[in-house]
Amino acid sequence: LFERLCLIGVGLVGSSIARVARARGDIARTVVAHTRKPETLARVRELGFADVVEGDAAEAVRGADCVILCVPVGAYAGVMAAIAPHLAPGCVLTDVGSTKGSVIRDLGPLLPEGVHLVPAHPMAGTEHSGPDAGFADLFRGRYVILTPVPGGDAAAVEKVAELWRRCGSMVESMDAATHDKVVAIVSHLPHLIAFTICGTADDLAEETREAVLKFAASGFRDFTRIASSDVDMWRDIFLNNREALLEMLARFTEDSHALARAVRWGEAGFIEDRIRRGRRIRRGLIERKQA
Repeated sequence: LFERLCLIGVGLVGSSIARVARARGDIARTVVAHTRKPETLARVRELGFADVVEGDAAEAVRGADCVILCVPVGAYAGVMAAIAPHLAPGCVLTDVGSTKGSVIRDLGPLLPEGVHLVPAHPMAGTEHSGPDAGFADLFRGRYVILTPVPGGDAAAVEKVAELWRRCGSMVESMDAATHDKVVAIVSHLPHLIAFTICGTADDLAEETREAVLKFAASGFRDFTRIASSDVDMWRDIFLNNREALLEMLARFTEDSHALARAVRWGEAGFIEDRIRRGRRIRRGLIERKQA
């Protein structure tokens, strides 16, 4: 599919792409991995999932016909400034970021003539990070959303779609604004709530906090799994999708207040309706094999 695939960042997602490319053999003839930290460079060499491991971003992208940004979205502008002069004509530039409006905002103005931007978001992940966290089946059976830019190259979009299909994913397309609203409710808001619940527990008096940790039920443990996610990545996601996230947070706040009123006034029917709706959503996810 590609002669030289360059991954800028080799955490969970980047290293998983490298692993599936190595396992299949038909995604790229050569896989180049770039990261800045010397200790991470050394670890990637030890793990052996890349053909070339390069500490200089400009050198890493040189001659690549596909470059995938796998770093926190807040770093995109700086990374793009460093690599843009070295991107080859005809290169496909894509990414794995969880926000898409900010990606187009930060990359578009620096995009060289003849380089094709295809924003993408694999809806897959775990709470783990770093090059050891990746695995070849991370994307299997999961959705990848493409947000093609207006006037973009259709052939480049199809190549990125085919890359993700070969990773085992189901590919969908939508505009960037719709994407950012969708992920605000299905991903970003749940993480915000998880971080907040864990923060609330941590602020409790010492005696109560110890009891929370000792007797934590599965519901609270699920929140702590989400809340253990990468700090830099989620800080950047919140700040770069703030409008959509705040809109969904406002709607959630209204709904939570309505449920609180029902609890206060003993409105059993309202409470039962909310629980049933939650169960229905869960069944829908199971039927779609997304749970």
